[in-house]
Amino acid sequence: MCGSEKTGLPAVEKSRMQAYQAVARSDDIGREFVFTDADFERVRKLIYAHAGISLGPSKREMVYSRLGRRLRVLGLAGFKEYLLLLEKGDAVEWEAFTNSLTTNLTAFFREQHHFPILAELLQRHKTSAATGQISLWCAAASTGEEPYSMAMTAVEALGTLASSVRILATDIDTNVLGKAQQGVYAMERVEKMPKERLRRFFLRGNGRNAGQARVRDEVRAMITYRPLNLLDSDWPIRGSFHAIFCRNVMIYFDKQTQYRILERFVPLLRPDGLLFAGHSESFHHAAGLFRPRGKTVYELAIRGHPTRA
Repeated sequence: MCGSEKTGLPAVEKSRMQAYQAVARSDDIGREFVFTDADFERVRKLIYAHAGISLGPSKREMVYSRLGRRLRVLGLAGFKEYLLLLEKGDAVEWEAFTNSLTTNLTAFFREQHHFPILAELLQRHKTSAATGQISLWCAAASTGEEPYSMAMTAVEALGTLASSVRILATDIDTNVLGKAQQGVYAMERVEKMPKERLRRFFLRGNGRNAGQARVRDEVRAMITYRPLNLLDSDWPIRGSFHAIFCRNVMIYFDKQTQYRILERFVPLLRPDGLLFAGHSESFHHAAGLFRPRGKTVYELAIRGHPTRA
Protein backbone atom coordinates (compact mmCIF):
# COMPACT_ATOMS: atom_id res chain seq x y z
CA MET A 1 0.00 0.00 0.00
CA CYS A 2 1.45 3.39 -0.95
CA GLY A 3 2.05 6.20 1.54
CA SER A 4 -0.67 8.41 0.11
CA GLU A 5 -3.31 5.80 0.75
CA LYS A 6 -2.05 5.28 4.32
CA THR A 7 -2.42 8.94 5.17
CA GLY A 8 -5.71 9.21 3.39
CA LEU A 9 -4.70 12.04 0.99
CA PRO A 10 -7.57 13.42 -1.06
CA ALA A 11 -7.88 12.01 -4.58
CA VAL A 12 -6.99 15.39 -6.15
CA GLU A 13 -3.77 15.62 -4.14
CA LYS A 14 -2.85 12.04 -5.04
CA SER A 15 -3.39 12.88 -8.70
CA ARG A 16 -1.10 15.93 -8.50
CA MET A 17 1.63 13.93 -6.79
CA GLN A 18 1.44 11.15 -9.37
CA ALA A 19 1.58 13.71 -12.20
CA TYR A 20 4.66 15.36 -10.65
CA GLN A 21 6.41 12.01 -10.24
CA ALA A 22 5.62 11.08 -13.84
CA VAL A 23 7.16 14.36 -15.11
CA ALA A 24 10.24 13.85 -12.94
CA ARG A 25 10.68 10.30 -14.22
CA SER A 26 10.24 11.36 -17.88
CA ASP A 27 12.83 14.12 -17.42
CA ASP A 28 15.36 11.56 -16.19
CA ILE A 29 14.84 8.97 -18.93
CA GLY A 30 18.14 8.31 -20.65
CA ARG A 31 20.02 10.74 -18.41
CA GLU A 32 23.02 9.86 -16.33
CA PHE A 33 22.24 12.72 -13.91
CA VAL A 34 19.04 14.37 -12.75
CA PHE A 35 18.95 17.94 -14.11
CA THR A 36 15.91 19.90 -12.97
CA ASP A 37 14.57 23.28 -14.02
CA ALA A 38 15.81 24.60 -10.68
CA ASP A 39 19.32 23.29 -11.40
CA PHE A 40 19.32 24.99 -14.81
CA GLU A 41 18.16 28.27 -13.30
CA ARG A 42 20.97 28.14 -10.73
CA VAL A 43 23.50 27.57 -13.53
CA ARG A 44 22.07 30.50 -15.50
CA LYS A 45 22.31 32.83 -12.51
CA LEU A 46 25.84 31.74 -11.61
CA ILE A 47 27.32 32.14 -15.11
CA TYR A 48 25.54 35.47 -15.59
CA ALA A 49 26.86 36.84 -12.29
CA HIS A 50 30.40 35.58 -12.93
CA ALA A 51 30.87 36.09 -16.68
CA GLY A 52 27.87 38.10 -17.87
CA ILE A 53 26.81 35.24 -20.15
CA SER A 54 23.06 35.13 -20.65
CA LEU A 55 21.92 31.57 -21.35
CA GLY A 56 18.52 31.20 -22.97
CA PRO A 57 16.19 28.23 -22.40
CA SER A 58 17.46 26.63 -25.62
CA LYS A 59 20.89 26.15 -23.99
CA ARG A 60 19.63 23.64 -21.41
CA GLU A 61 20.90 20.52 -23.23
CA MET A 62 24.24 22.19 -23.93
CA VAL A 63 24.61 22.99 -20.23
CA TYR A 64 23.74 19.43 -19.21
CA SER A 65 26.21 17.94 -21.68
CA ARG A 66 29.15 20.19 -20.82
CA LEU A 67 28.73 20.24 -17.06
CA GLY A 68 27.97 16.53 -17.04
CA ARG A 69 31.60 16.00 -18.02
CA ARG A 70 32.69 17.92 -14.92
CA LEU A 71 30.50 15.73 -12.70
CA ARG A 72 32.17 12.62 -14.12
CA VAL A 73 35.67 14.06 -13.66
CA LEU A 74 34.89 15.00 -10.05
CA GLY A 75 33.03 11.79 -9.30
CA LEU A 76 29.90 13.64 -8.15
CA ALA A 77 26.47 12.06 -7.95
CA GLY A 78 24.45 14.97 -9.30
CA PHE A 79 24.07 18.63 -10.19
CA LYS A 80 22.92 19.72 -6.74
CA GLU A 81 26.21 18.52 -5.27
CA TYR A 82 28.15 20.23 -8.06
CA LEU A 83 26.35 23.56 -7.72
CA LEU A 84 26.88 23.50 -3.97
CA LEU A 85 30.61 23.11 -4.62
CA LEU A 86 30.53 26.23 -6.80
CA GLU A 87 28.49 28.23 -4.34
CA LYS A 88 31.04 27.43 -1.63
CA GLY A 89 33.57 29.32 -3.76
CA ASP A 90 35.88 26.59 -5.10
CA ALA A 91 38.21 28.74 -7.25
CA VAL A 92 39.56 25.87 -9.36
CA GLU A 93 36.08 24.64 -10.20
CA TRP A 94 34.85 28.15 -10.97
CA GLU A 95 37.49 28.32 -13.69
CA ALA A 96 36.48 24.91 -15.05
CA PHE A 97 32.78 25.87 -14.86
CA THR A 98 33.37 29.05 -16.88
CA ASN A 99 35.57 27.25 -19.39
CA SER A 100 32.90 24.58 -19.87
CA LEU A 101 30.15 27.07 -20.70
CA THR A 102 32.20 29.29 -22.99
CA THR A 103 31.62 28.73 -26.70
CA ASN A 104 34.82 28.85 -28.74
CA LEU A 105 33.71 28.60 -32.34
CA THR A 106 36.38 30.27 -34.46
CA ALA A 107 38.36 30.00 -37.68
CA PHE A 108 41.24 31.65 -39.49
CA PHE A 109 40.14 34.81 -41.32
CA ARG A 110 36.55 34.34 -40.19
CA GLU A 111 34.39 37.22 -41.46
CA GLN A 112 36.90 37.98 -44.18
CA HIS A 113 35.60 41.46 -44.96
CA HIS A 114 37.23 42.75 -41.75
CA PHE A 115 40.81 42.02 -42.71
CA PRO A 116 41.19 44.33 -45.73
CA ILE A 117 39.85 47.11 -43.48
CA LEU A 118 42.42 46.21 -40.83
CA ALA A 119 45.16 46.15 -43.50
CA GLU A 120 44.14 49.62 -44.72
CA LEU A 121 44.19 50.92 -41.13
CA LEU A 122 47.68 49.50 -40.57
CA GLN A 123 49.00 50.96 -43.81
CA ARG A 124 47.74 54.40 -42.79
CA HIS A 125 49.86 54.09 -39.66
CA LYS A 126 52.98 52.74 -41.32
CA THR A 127 55.06 55.52 -39.77
CA SER A 128 53.90 54.45 -36.32
CA ALA A 129 54.89 50.88 -37.13
CA ALA A 130 58.42 52.06 -37.83
CA THR A 131 58.65 53.38 -34.26
CA GLY A 132 56.94 50.41 -32.68
CA GLN A 133 53.71 52.15 -31.76
CA ILE A 134 50.94 50.02 -33.30
CA SER A 135 48.83 48.08 -30.80
CA LEU A 136 45.87 45.80 -31.45
CA TRP A 137 43.61 43.93 -29.03
CA CYS A 138 41.72 40.71 -29.67
CA ALA A 139 39.24 40.55 -26.78
CA ALA A 140 38.04 36.99 -27.45
CA ALA A 141 41.10 35.06 -28.60
CA SER A 142 39.67 31.55 -28.20
CA THR A 143 42.16 29.01 -29.62
CA GLY A 144 44.17 31.69 -31.43
CA GLU A 145 42.86 31.71 -34.99
CA GLU A 146 41.64 35.30 -34.75
CA PRO A 147 44.78 36.95 -33.27
CA TYR A 148 46.98 34.96 -35.67
CA SER A 149 44.82 36.19 -38.56
CA MET A 150 45.36 39.74 -37.30
CA ALA A 151 49.12 39.14 -37.13
CA MET A 152 49.27 37.66 -40.63
CA THR A 153 47.30 40.64 -41.95
CA ALA A 154 49.84 42.95 -40.32
CA VAL A 155 52.75 41.15 -41.99
CA GLU A 156 51.04 41.28 -45.39
CA ALA A 157 50.25 44.99 -44.95
CA LEU A 158 53.52 46.19 -43.44
CA GLY A 159 56.19 43.68 -44.40
CA THR A 160 59.20 43.74 -42.08
CA LEU A 161 57.72 46.65 -40.11
CA ALA A 162 55.08 44.26 -38.77
CA SER A 163 57.58 42.92 -36.25
CA SER A 164 56.90 46.04 -34.18
CA VAL A 165 53.12 45.47 -34.10
CA ARG A 166 51.93 44.26 -30.71
CA ILE A 167 48.74 42.25 -30.35
CA LEU A 168 47.14 41.63 -26.97
CA ALA A 169 44.94 38.51 -27.06
CA THR A 170 42.64 37.80 -24.12
CA ASP A 171 39.94 35.31 -23.27
CA ILE A 172 38.03 34.21 -20.18
CA ASP A 173 38.68 30.53 -21.02
CA THR A 174 42.14 29.59 -19.77
CA ASN A 175 42.12 26.23 -21.57
CA VAL A 176 41.84 27.76 -25.03
CA LEU A 177 44.56 30.31 -24.27
CA GLY A 178 47.01 27.47 -23.67
CA LYS A 179 46.17 26.00 -27.08
CA ALA A 180 46.46 29.42 -28.71
CA GLN A 181 49.95 29.99 -27.32
CA GLN A 182 51.14 26.70 -28.80
CA GLY A 183 49.95 27.76 -32.26
CA VAL A 184 49.56 24.17 -33.45
CA TYR A 185 46.56 23.23 -35.62
CA ALA A 186 45.28 20.24 -37.54
CA MET A 187 45.87 20.66 -41.26
CA GLU A 188 42.13 20.76 -41.96
CA ARG A 189 41.97 23.98 -39.91
CA VAL A 190 44.44 25.77 -42.20
CA GLU A 191 44.33 24.08 -45.59
CA LYS A 192 41.57 26.35 -46.94
CA MET A 193 43.99 29.28 -46.88
CA PRO A 194 45.75 30.32 -50.09
CA LYS A 195 48.85 28.17 -50.55
CA GLU A 196 51.15 31.19 -50.46
CA ARG A 197 49.77 32.27 -47.09
CA LEU A 198 50.10 28.74 -45.75
CA ARG A 199 53.76 28.52 -46.85
CA ARG A 200 54.57 31.96 -45.51
CA PHE A 201 53.11 31.63 -42.04
CA PHE A 202 53.08 27.92 -41.10
CA LEU A 203 55.48 25.03 -40.68
CA ARG A 204 54.15 21.62 -41.68
CA GLY A 205 54.65 18.82 -39.21
CA ASN A 206 56.30 15.55 -40.17
CA GLY A 207 56.83 12.22 -38.49
CA ARG A 208 54.64 11.96 -35.43
CA ASN A 209 53.52 15.59 -36.07
CA ALA A 210 52.28 14.79 -39.58
CA GLY A 211 48.85 16.24 -40.26
CA GLN A 212 49.56 19.32 -38.15
CA ALA A 213 50.83 22.82 -38.86
CA ARG A 214 52.47 25.30 -36.49
CA VAL A 215 52.42 29.08 -36.75
CA ARG A 216 55.93 30.39 -37.40
CA ASP A 217 57.78 31.79 -34.39
CA GLU A 218 58.05 35.33 -35.75
CA VAL A 219 54.24 35.52 -36.03
CA ARG A 220 53.67 33.98 -32.61
CA ALA A 221 56.09 36.53 -31.14
CA MET A 222 53.76 39.38 -32.14
CA ILE A 223 51.05 38.18 -29.74
CA THR A 224 50.78 38.25 -25.94
CA TYR A 225 48.09 36.02 -24.42
CA ARG A 226 46.42 36.82 -21.11
CA PRO A 227 43.30 35.59 -19.30
CA LEU A 228 40.65 38.29 -18.93
CA ASN A 229 37.01 38.35 -17.88
CA LEU A 230 35.35 41.33 -19.57
CA LEU A 231 33.13 41.65 -16.50
CA ASP A 232 36.06 42.15 -14.12
CA SER A 233 35.95 45.51 -12.38
CA ASP A 234 39.58 46.20 -13.29
CA TRP A 235 41.22 45.35 -16.60
CA PRO A 236 45.03 45.20 -16.37
CA ILE A 237 45.24 46.91 -19.75
CA ARG A 238 46.91 50.21 -20.55
CA GLY A 239 47.68 51.97 -23.75
CA SER A 240 45.93 53.17 -26.84
CA PHE A 241 44.79 50.60 -29.40
CA HIS A 242 44.54 51.20 -33.12
CA ALA A 243 41.91 48.45 -33.33
CA ILE A 244 39.91 46.25 -30.99
CA PHE A 245 38.44 42.98 -32.23
CA CYS A 246 35.53 41.92 -30.03
CA ARG A 247 33.63 39.61 -32.33
CA ASN A 248 30.84 37.17 -31.52
CA VAL A 249 31.14 37.86 -27.79
CA MET A 250 28.48 40.49 -27.19
CA ILE A 251 25.75 38.09 -28.32
CA TYR A 252 26.15 36.31 -24.98
CA PHE A 253 25.51 39.51 -22.98
CA ASP A 254 22.33 41.47 -22.40
CA LYS A 255 22.14 45.06 -23.70
CA GLN A 256 23.04 46.62 -20.33
CA THR A 257 26.19 44.50 -20.02
CA GLN A 258 27.10 45.22 -23.63
CA TYR A 259 26.86 48.94 -23.01
CA ARG A 260 29.10 48.79 -19.93
CA ILE A 261 31.78 46.90 -21.87
CA LEU A 262 31.57 49.22 -24.88
CA GLU A 263 31.85 52.19 -22.53
CA ARG A 264 35.10 50.76 -21.16
CA PHE A 265 36.49 50.25 -24.69
CA VAL A 266 36.23 53.97 -25.46
CA PRO A 267 39.25 55.27 -23.48
CA LEU A 268 41.34 52.31 -24.68
CA LEU A 269 40.80 53.09 -28.36
CA ARG A 270 42.71 55.77 -30.28
CA PRO A 271 40.54 58.64 -31.54
CA ASP A 272 40.86 57.25 -35.08
CA GLY A 273 40.75 53.59 -34.00
CA LEU A 274 38.24 50.95 -35.07
CA LEU A 275 36.11 48.42 -33.23
CA PHE A 276 35.34 45.18 -35.09
CA ALA A 277 32.19 43.27 -34.06
CA GLY A 278 30.64 39.95 -35.05
CA HIS A 279 28.21 39.46 -37.91
CA SER A 280 25.26 38.96 -35.51
CA GLU A 281 26.02 42.01 -33.39
CA SER A 282 24.89 45.62 -33.67
CA PHE A 283 25.43 48.48 -31.25
CA HIS A 284 22.53 50.80 -32.04
CA HIS A 285 21.82 50.99 -28.31
CA ALA A 286 25.28 52.53 -27.83
CA ALA A 287 25.02 55.20 -30.54
CA GLY A 288 26.45 57.75 -28.13
CA LEU A 289 29.64 55.70 -27.93
CA PHE A 290 30.16 54.16 -31.37
CA ARG A 291 28.83 54.76 -34.86
CA PRO A 292 28.98 52.39 -37.86
CA ARG A 293 31.97 52.75 -40.14
CA GLY A 294 31.22 49.74 -42.32
CA LYS A 295 29.75 46.26 -42.07
CA THR A 296 30.10 45.41 -38.34
CA VAL A 297 32.95 47.94 -38.04
CA TYR A 298 32.60 50.92 -35.70
CA GLU A 299 34.42 54.15 -34.87
CA LEU A 300 34.04 56.45 -31.90
CA ALA A 301 30.85 58.48 -32.10
CA ILE A 302 32.65 61.59 -30.90
CA ARG A 303 36.40 61.39 -31.24
CA GLY A 304 37.63 61.07 -27.69
CA HIS A 305 34.47 62.54 -26.11
CA PRO A 306 31.56 60.08 -26.36
CA THR A 307 28.25 60.84 -24.73
CA ARG A 308 25.68 58.52 -23.24
CA ALA A 309 22.83 57.72 -25.62
